[in-house]
Amino acid sequence: MKNTKDNLLDKVANREAKLSVIGLGYVGLPLSIAFAQAGIEVIGIDVDARKVSMLNAGQSYVEDVADSQLLPLVQAGSFRASTDFADLMQVDAIAICLPTPLGETKDPDISFIINATDNIAHYGATGKLVILESTTYPGTTEEIILPRLSHNGDQVGRDFFLAFSPERIDPGRTDFNMFNTPKVIGGVTPDCLEVALALYGTVVQHPVPVSSTATAEMVKLLENTFRAVNIGLVNEIALMCDKLGLDVWEVVGAAATKPYGFMPFYPGPGLGGHCIPVDPHYLSWKLRTLNYTARFIELAHDINSHMPDYVVDKVALGLNEARKAVNGSKVLVLGVAYKPNIGDVRESPAIDVIDLLEERGAEVSYHDPYVADFVAAGIAFHSIELTQTALEQADCVVIVTNHADYDWDFITNHAQLIVDSRNAIKGKSKSRVVRL
Repeated sequence: MKNTKDNLLDKVANREAKLSVIGLGYVGLPLSIAFAQAGIEVIGIDVDARKVSMLNAGQSYVEDVADSQLLPLVQAGSFRASTDFADLMQVDAIAICLPTPLGETKDPDISFIINATDNIAHYGATGKLVILESTTYPGTTEEIILPRLSHNGDQVGRDFFLAFSPERIDPGRTDFNMFNTPKVIGGVTPDCLEVALALYGTVVQHPVPVSSTATAEMVKLLENTFRAVNIGLVNEIALMCDKLGLDVWEVVGAAATKPYGFMPFYPGPGLGGHCIPVDPHYLSWKLRTLNYTARFIELAHDINSHMPDYVVDKVALGLNEARKAVNGSKVLVLGVAYKPNIGDVRESPAIDVIDLLEERGAEVSYHDPYVADFVAAGIAFHSIELTQTALEQADCVVIVTNHADYDWDFITNHAQLIVDSRNAIKGKSKSRVVRL
């Protein structure tokens, strides 16, 4: 009689394994689609009944998943969505892809993954592989997830299997996808790792095994802390160049010609998205519990979090030179998504820029071809049409997100004053353009 591990491995190899993905957002839904396309039947679970209904009708709400990908899988029975955690009893593997936000004090909130784990334990983890993909602090998988799954006496690595594999999704990116992006995987035991590698091997070209779940958790935090710290560095270089009367974009561009020992990062209005502004704080919090201060993380956060103030100061400077005050001026913000060519406003610096401008009395409007409306601090905002009249009537146009859709010649030809926080007007010598 085969043991639990060999039984799972056979099911994966024969595409007889069933997978449940808990959390059908920008991580969970693409993961579900990848496995379903590889012949693994997927039951996606989400507490949002509206989203579940859309998915079962073949309608995607995630930009990186087209209806044309989703609908055939729904029709073939390869994928379905549910709000019922009891469906976990039908599957052989479970991937947790839920958000881990920060609280007001920058402490990790892992309540979503705890709730998911408790549901897995309730309906039974025996005989299953459970993988946490949610970004969190080192130790979460073994300290929080493992005890909840082994409460009934089941032994990890024998009766059930547990692993951590951090998501590596860059929304809107097409050159790297689920298949060709290497996938880091850590197991609680060697057998846990073996089963997880087999499952991900059906959808990932280059699985990357590491020695433990804590190592895999730390890998994810290193990746995003690396970006946050280097963006903080180049943002401070921008502040220095401003004091020295130098063009930071010229400085970075020239430095980037060095073929070794330098990697270009670029300044901007602040950090956005779910990962870069948030993930380093998981590590900082964990180290505080060990009486250690993560100094680079704290400094980078201080610099990056004040960049919206710097942009608004540039607006005030530009208006002042035109003999206008911020108070009462009409300011048009171009782009509120946190990065170009997507519609995601999570942690977007544009929201801080808008809030700061309104605090100073500006009449703020925005345009974004990807974001028709959004809500911030309980206030609803709606994108206006980007017309010649809208540009000409604005006392200042602030470029926060440099979407490829924008016609920069049209904008520069009709705007009275532009504050460019992304070097979108590069190469154009305009007296009415104030750059970061």
